[in-house]
Amino acid sequence: MFITIKGAELYVDVQGQGQPIMAHHGGPGMGSHANDKAAFAPLSDSYQVISFDARGSGRSAQVPPYTHEQWVADLDALREHFGFEQFIMTGGSYGGYIALEYTLAHPDRVSHLILRDTAASHKYESQAKATALARAKEFPGINETDLNRIFAGKMESDTDFKEVFAQIAPLYNASYDPIKTASWIETIMFHADTHNYAFSQNISQFDLTNRLAEIKVPTLIVVGRHDWITPLAASEELAMGIPGAELVIFENSGHSPQQEEHERFIEVVRTFLAKHSR
Repeated sequence: MFITIKGAELYVDVQGQGQPIMAHHGGPGMGSHANDKAAFAPLSDSYQVISFDARGSGRSAQVPPYTHEQWVADLDALREHFGFEQFIMTGGSYGGYIALEYTLAHPDRVSHLILRDTAASHKYESQAKATALARAKEFPGINETDLNRIFAGKMESDTDFKEVFAQIAPLYNASYDPIKTASWIETIMFHADTHNYAFSQNISQFDLTNRLAEIKVPTLIVVGRHDWITPLAASEELAMGIPGAELVIFENSGHSPQQEEHERFIEVVRTFLAKHSR
């Protein structure tokens, strides 16, 4: 369905009934609800799973601003639209940034926090670039110029964005499957303007490291051992900074354990939520 939220039509998917889970996707300008819908679908037997395309991504309206403040406000307006006081907040990759921002802005609205392959700041960017360049012989399309452009938010068009992302796409899973990767790229709706704003304006200001101790809700952090872009160290920092946080490492995954080790991912999430049920 489409729901008008603060002047923008957002594409929203709802599965199941029960305690609500709201999932924020990663990759502004290329992410969508589809990943979270598939990842959390098994939980719809006990929970209401709400996934959506954030403003500027997927099928949602391309209506700026594409700031963290706006995305947090949109998320709270969605909560209000559905009429619940509290929900389980989950975010992966860049969506984890928004999940953290939301939890700090609205601590009483979040009952549990689930973070997947994300970070509290952008300081791991240099490490990610080095990891990518170290595999340039294996994947010749990878080059420093385009890596710098995509991290700096300097995509020239939607087509340019797609072509540059295709160069680094093989890095995302622990095991590279060229056919699956090519198919995945074709499903993505690329919006360069959203990506460019997020990476040229938002990222340089993003650093919640010194505020992690303010998070008091039960927190689960999951990460793939072979994640190239938000490495294990970023999740370890989150686990050390958030009081009582639980860290689970997926040994056979890259950036997407919710796909690469889906059954275990669901088991881990179910166990965490049952352990901290209220």
